[in-house]
Amino acid sequence: MDEVDRSRAFLKDVKRIVLKVGTAVVTRNDGRIALGRLGALCEQLKELNSQGYEVILVSSGAVGLGRQRLRYRKLVNSSFADLQKPQVELDGKACAAVGQNCLMALYDTLFSQLDVSSAQLLVTDSDFRDRDFRKQLSDTVKSLLSLKVIPIFNENDAVSTRRAPYEDSSGIFWDNDSLAALLALELKADLLVLLSDVDGLYSGPPSDPRSKIIHTYIKEKHQSEITFGDKSRVGRGGMTAKVKAAVNAAYAGIPVVITSGYAPGNLSKVLEGQRVGTLFHQDAHFWSPVKEVDARGMAVAARESSRRLQAMTSEERKRVLLDVADALEANVRLINVENEADVSAAQEVGYEKSLISRLALKPGKIKSLANSIRVLANMEDPIGRVLKRTQLAEGLVLEKTSSPLGVLLIVFESRPEALVQIASLAIRSGNGLLLKGGKEAKRSNAILHKIITGAIPDSVGGKLIGLVTSREEIPDLLKHDDVIDLVIPRGSNKLVSQVKNLTKIPVLGHADGICHVYIDKSANMDMAKRIAVDAKVDYPAACNAMETLLVHKDLKDTTEFNDLVVDLRAEGVTLYGGPRASSLLNIPQAHSFHHEYSSMSCTVEFVDDVHAAIDHIHEHGSAHTDCVIAEDLEVVDAFLGQVDSAAVFHNASPRFCDGARFGLGAEVGISTSRIHARGPVGVEGLLTTRWYETSIFVSLVEIEKTSIHLHFTLSFPIVISQLYWTCRILRGNGQVVDGDKGVIYTHKDLPIEP
Repeated sequence: MDEVDRSRAFLKDVKRIVLKVGTAVVTRNDGRIALGRLGALCEQLKELNSQGYEVILVSSGAVGLGRQRLRYRKLVNSSFADLQKPQVELDGKACAAVGQNCLMALYDTLFSQLDVSSAQLLVTDSDFRDRDFRKQLSDTVKSLLSLKVIPIFNENDAVSTRRAPYEDSSGIFWDNDSLAALLALELKADLLVLLSDVDGLYSGPPSDPRSKIIHTYIKEKHQSEITFGDKSRVGRGGMTAKVKAAVNAAYAGIPVVITSGYAPGNLSKVLEGQRVGTLFHQDAHFWSPVKEVDARGMAVAARESSRRLQAMTSEERKRVLLDVADALEANVRLINVENEADVSAAQEVGYEKSLISRLALKPGKIKSLANSIRVLANMEDPIGRVLKRTQLAEGLVLEKTSSPLGVLLIVFESRPEALVQIASLAIRSGNGLLLKGGKEAKRSNAILHKIITGAIPDSVGGKLIGLVTSREEIPDLLKHDDVIDLVIPRGSNKLVSQVKNLTKIPVLGHADGICHVYIDKSANMDMAKRIAVDAKVDYPAACNAMETLLVHKDLKDTTEFNDLVVDLRAEGVTLYGGPRASSLLNIPQAHSFHHEYSSMSCTVEFVDDVHAAIDHIHEHGSAHTDCVIAEDLEVVDAFLGQVDSAAVFHNASPRFCDGARFGLGAEVGISTSRIHARGPVGVEGLLTTRWYETSIFVSLVEIEKTSIHLHFTLSFPIVISQLYWTCRILRGNGQVVDGDKGVIYTHKDLPIEP
């Protein structure tokens, strides 16, 4: 069980809750009641009340409300002459008396609308010195809770013997935070929740971008590290008072959570065990050995491990990969159990079928992944290969060699198989790796990560591959451009855009997989039908599946095209049309050509010729994979030469655009970028270059290693060969993937024709 589960496991036994609401939550910036916020809170309390929780509310805000009410009344009753005189500050105790009446009237109105009863209990510091009072208080609250009444506590500032509500911090309690902690102890609560105007306790002022939220407070660690900002804008003590009260309660045995009262549903999220706010618990120090390493620490540890990996011999690195493959096959049953649990949970939540399809590890998948890793292990060692060797002058030789990029951060959704592919590529290329998978694959990712890192020898260390477990860490990781060299987001357009907007680190990837198949009038229609059906049906959730079928206008009335439509529908494909096809085929019009269905649906449109098809692809495509089915060589040459995509195919299914099928062993993703790597990214895409200058004078050999690189393969100095990008062109004669059942991959190198 990870830290989050361990630290919040006690919540399943919580029954009695003390909830403290601060003035900053109750009121707006102008001092008036935050009616929407308070109404939403009352709705949460009503829901908890109906679920059997016993809720005790401690509410601040009376003094602020009273002051606002009295100032208004004073203004209304003042003459112009009165307003010219120096204004005397209102008496705090009078404000408390007036404000308490307003506050309780508001709570009564809100709870009455929700068919919930509430009760007011005002206490002072001196009351708690009386043992009989404390016993009677406990009995009264017990009676109210048994009647499903919500007790609402506040300090009776109007009659308190303190000098003024904001000036005296002496006594048994000194503000409503410490009152809430005292009540939690007196009334034997199972949990104390302190609602604030920030998300929780930060390492510094929340307004400071360098501050990070602390999810679990460990007194021994954090007491000396935290820098507090200003006190509450309206309340008595701010975060300093909350932390003091929380520490006192936690170490007396009452767990405490400080969280935002602004975020809707936060109280429910706390009770569900979600990782919101800051938890204070007397056993927190026992959890510290398994706490997550901070984001920067993970990246630094991965870099250090990668350097140890690079120092190994080629055979030793190969052995690591073979051990990983063996470990995966040895643990197939365990992997399947965890993956089935993820799939079941996703189905219960109601995720889309396309996501569940990507999430599931189908029978034989682990064996297939293990075989791909072995292929990768047996490939030529990519590290330290001499790519170019030049004699600059007599006795002066320059070598350009391949070199690992450094530390990679991969953010991916849904597919646990991606973790295996990416990890194996990182090991083969000598890179450190940080992985963040989708929450829907949490258990699958955790077991795969454990198995893979367990197979890495201690001389390198399992920290070579770090698994990021919370969404909150990603923005922090994206700040560290000094220790992370490349980010590869694999997922939705939204994910890729978010990553690009949050970082200065180079980003490699594709936002959409809007792949086209164009059927020319010269096409062999039997071949066209096979390819089009395979392109959509073989794996509709894949990014290389066909999303748009473009058809030459001369084919619209042919029997062969009609047969293709029938075949697609027979396979269960839902067809949508562009403006021309929707009316001719009597099908619904697609809302956009730039749409990735990732399901058994696709768009059909008629075009005038190959040039119209190319224009359509450039306007609506995503530069991923596009295919032409034609026999006219002029059409083929125009399509292959002009379509600006990472992969362009002739008479072959776009489903072949895959690292394993290309003979790369595995892929870290498919890139539609033009800088660095393009198309399926294998080992070579995770390398940069460095220059070695060797100066030879008789018996003296001096090697100067100049390792200057710009994260990408644009290593210094930049030359013309680095200012163009590559395109994968695949030429076939009707091949389809069809689950790889009918394809025998040879991956044989062929001579390059001039």
